[in-house]
Amino acid sequence: MKQGSFEFGKTNTSPDFLKKFPLGKVPAFESKDGHCLYETDAIAQFVSNTQLRGNSAIDQALVQQYIAFSNNEVTPSACTWTFPCLGFKQYNKADTSAAQEHLKKIFTLLNDTLLTRTFLVGERVTLADITLCCDLVCLYKLVLDPKFRAPYCNLNRWFMTCINQPQFKKVLGEVKIAETMAQFDNKKYQELHPKIQAGKKDDKKDNKKQDKTKKDDAPAAAPTPAPEKKKNPFADLPPSPFIMDEWKKKYSNNEIEVSMPWLWEKLDREGWSFWHSDYQYNAGFKVNFQCSNLMTGFEGRIEGLRKFAFGVFLGFEHPKKDGPPSANPEDDATIRMEAVWMFRGQKLAFELDENWNTDAPSFVHRKLEPWTNEQDKQMVYNFFAGDPFDARKIFNYHCFK
Repeated sequence: MKQGSFEFGKTNTSPDFLKKFPLGKVPAFESKDGHCLYETDAIAQFVSNTQLRGNSAIDQALVQQYIAFSNNEVTPSACTWTFPCLGFKQYNKADTSAAQEHLKKIFTLLNDTLLTRTFLVGERVTLADITLCCDLVCLYKLVLDPKFRAPYCNLNRWFMTCINQPQFKKVLGEVKIAETMAQFDNKKYQELHPKIQAGKKDDKKDNKKQDKTKKDDAPAAAPTPAPEKKKNPFADLPPSPFIMDEWKKKYSNNEIEVSMPWLWEKLDREGWSFWHSDYQYNAGFKVNFQCSNLMTGFEGRIEGLRKFAFGVFLGFEHPKKDGPPSANPEDDATIRMEAVWMFRGQKLAFELDENWNTDAPSFVHRKLEPWTNEQDKQMVYNFFAGDPFDARKIFNYHCFK
């Protein structure tokens, strides 16, 4: 069978297919030497390498544990919650509530597990991450709104890390995270499950005649308009003489004492703006690499902004406070993240495209005025330099350029 020639409902019911796969199930896989496999996990196990399967006996066992865990604990509740939103099944309040409560327990367990881990098993992606991430995609896209997913910052960080790996993107595409919780779609349900109307055969014939008459009398359908090409959000801005690529080269190839004066000399204040971004959930960071992972994930999700933006993330270490915990956990956070950005135009660029605004709502953004405010100008310098300032220890620097 040639690649791309499969047609569900036809190919998998043909005699040739059923001879190799008697149940007619898909996915189905035939190896070069004629071995036929038809269960997803078995196929994944066969085509994967040692790294994906686990490098040691204990890692292999853990990978299998998480695959079974995802299949048995995550998938059933995920389907119960999301299928009514897709119109696949009727909504049942009790079942949905039970599924939500079960997933909260599952997410708490995973969140604790991922507290000090980038991936589930070992230091690289395995089948455990692939299986669990794919089983969670529908939840994150449809129903895990910011409020529901807020308590699970480690799980969220892991999920965003996975879906932004090139290999995941190649299969999943861009995964847009839910901003609002999807609800039961009765219209879709009715379309997918039309009610059988009781009636006599003569009535059915009459209905067919009426339908035919309506079709004959109906005007020809208008051609479907071609989808509009997405507009560049910066297209209507007045031209700027400042060339971003020249600045990035100057910044990369020179000391900050050379590049910053060049920037202030060349930059036109009408065409560009500066912003400070302060992360609001620092209390969720328990170890430094969690902060670094969020920086890397943020940068990956705003790739389309690269021609129109330059920015520096800094991760700071703050000493622990003496005395009882504060009422606000953020006041006691010992790991904190901030960034300073330079954007084309005078608006916060993240809000110009929904694809750039996945992480930005987790920050408080303040527009800087470096041309009129010396403190703001010094802040831009400090961040772009990436050196310690104000007695704050910097443990991580990420530059978006």
